Amino acid sequence: MTSSRPPEDSLIALRDLTRQFAAERQWQAFHTPKNLAMALSVEAAELMEHFQWLVTGAEHELDEQARTGIRHEMADVLLYLVQLADQTGVDLHAAAVEKIALNGQKYPAAQVQGDARKYDRY
Repeated sequence: MTSSRPPEDSLIALRDLTRQFAAERQWQAFHTPKNLAMALSVEAAELMEHFQWLVTGAEHELDEQARTGIRHEMADVLLYLVQLADQTGVDLHAAAVEKIALNGQKYPAAQVQGDARKYDRY
């Protein structure tokens, strides 16, 4: 018999965890799409702070404290994105698959291979 429960590492499982976390704290009223989008932007900026002033941000430039901070900020970005998707009815997996297909049309591999320019520059 197959379970209808999502795998623990799915976006649906994360959505359910964030719903529970917010409900336990009665924070649902604060989790409007606008507030979540703003919080997502703040967390993305906090992620960028860890790379500011590094030459490339490659592994050899990061100590354990930086790697931990990066991991935590990436988690914050993901969690706010999952909550924003939940509030706006966006299926993140489907949206990502759709966007990869659209990017494939904008950036045909045979045409842009090894070229980092934006699609309107080649």
